[in-house]
Amino acid sequence: MIMNNKSKNMMKNFIRTFAGLLLAILLILGFFLLVFPKAGDRFSADKKVSTLSAKNLTYAALGDSLTEGVGDATGQGGFVPLFAKDIENKTDSSVSSQNFGKAGDTSTQIYNRMMKSKKITDGLKKADIITITIGGNDVLKVIRDNVSKLSSMTEKDFTKPEELYQARVKKLLDKIREDNPKAQIYVLGIYNPFYLNFPELTVMQNVIDSWNTATAGVVSQEKNTYFIPINDLLYKGSGDKQAVESGSTSDAVSNNLLYTEDHFHPNNVGYQLMADAVFASYKEVNQK
Repeated sequence: MIMNNKSKNMMKNFIRTFAGLLLAILLILGFFLLVFPKAGDRFSADKKVSTLSAKNLTYAALGDSLTEGVGDATGQGGFVPLFAKDIENKTDSSVSSQNFGKAGDTSTQIYNRMMKSKKITDGLKKADIITITIGGNDVLKVIRDNVSKLSSMTEKDFTKPEELYQARVKKLLDKIREDNPKAQIYVLGIYNPFYLNFPELTVMQNVIDSWNTATAGVVSQEKNTYFIPINDLLYKGSGDKQAVESGSTSDAVSNNLLYTEDHFHPNNVGYQLMADAVFASYKEVNQK
């Protein structure tokens, strides 16, 4: 096939145009790869930002009686100092902690106390780590508000209060996150202290499970925030022969993970289990 000059010129122009277009595409592609890294790289970067590697960590604990440490025979604050000690003993970091727990507080009271106290808000703003215990007193409030029909209460009686509780938890977490964008937040679930003596009250166990699921759902929507279930750790006791004892003059069953004075709050062993659970989550989050 013989090409005339006109055909040759057309071919040359086509090749130049094609080469220019190809070069432009390669340049654009290179630009996008540089500016927008692949998904795996973005994920790795996010994970790196969320981990803690500082030698001196600040820890703030907010919540109810579980944060205050009711039932702790040492009077040092329940799981809070135990968790801090776990970090110090098992990592290279030292921990400075503040305990803002108050027995009896509902989610509303925890939020209001936080908003009114500069000491609490300042402590939360500066914290690298925040733990929150919340919800147990909200469930008890529903029971107290319906004491006249206690024997006939159903799960439906807890449905609306649970929805309102979810909104309050989100409000609390959003405020903390607004003031402190970088802290790791660990939210502990609630447990059923009545299970061993009243295992037939399946309503209570179902309510506890439902409220924990609701809390976990709220937590899952928050950045760098983690839910830690504790019901399975505590509600049946430790399960060995020495753990659960029946009195000789009573059919009452004693959960050896609960404080003997009220059979409601954790004792030292129970708080250690809670601390271990929080540290396990902390370790998983901060593994490199």
